[in-house]
Amino acid sequence: MEARDVIKRPVITERSADIMADKKYTFEVDVRANKTQVKDAVEEIFGVKVEKVNIMNYKGKFKRMGRYTGYTNKRRKAIVTLTADSKEIEIFEA
Repeated sequence: MEARDVIKRPVITERSADIMADKKYTFEVDVRANKTQVKDAVEEIFGVKVEKVNIMNYKGKFKRMGRYTGYTNKRRKAIVTLTADSKEIEIFEA
């Protein structure tokens, strides 16, 4: 799996913005990606050093539209912690 296939997009929420001060960045990743692949992809794409990776799985939610029922897509989210001497990731252009 290529590095660009592993990381789908950054997750931008109030909580993820708060933890950016601690050099922790949140990304939505491929559901088949493991911690090692996420670490290698972040280091390759952004040119930083990763200390650790925490991964969370989310089940799809049950949704209805009229008489049709189904589930939304399942997701996988990774919180990447950078080392103290690493440069920061510029997600937003200030």
